[in-house]
Amino acid sequence: MSKNVFVEGPISPEFIAESIAKHQSKHTIGAHNIFLGQVRADVIHDNTVVAIDYSAYTDMANEALHTIREKAFAKFDLTCMHIYHSLGVVKAGEICLFVFVSAMRRKQVYEATEAIVNWIKTDVPIFGKEMFENDTFTWKQNT
Repeated sequence: MSKNVFVEGPISPEFIAESIAKHQSKHTIGAHNIFLGQVRADVIHDNTVVAIDYSAYTDMANEALHTIREKAFAKFDLTCMHIYHSLGVVKAGEICLFVFVSAMRRKQVYEATEAIVNWIKTDVPIFGKEMFENDTFTWKQNT
């Protein structure tokens, strides 16, 4: 069974810092790259997004993320990789996606991070209900 990558609510700065700190003792790593997806206060049809309520088919999403992990390790020369995504309500300004990759060389981490984030957006059944300040909502379009 693959690892559960979901965090309930926003991904905290402490969680991110702890994940990064674990890699300081690994002396074969020359580069790390971090992608933090943050909920934006977009204005859609004159309504401002105040939060996104994320849901997922967790078994399917975990399997898709496991496949992305395998694909990334096969394509890029990575030392390690972590992917975490929020479920539940995440307010504007809070972190909802955390991707962390490490490798011997920087070029690999840049290319891998971009590919991984794109694969997550297109291949993982995670859904976001954008909640507006006027108590209405719309389903988020991946961008």
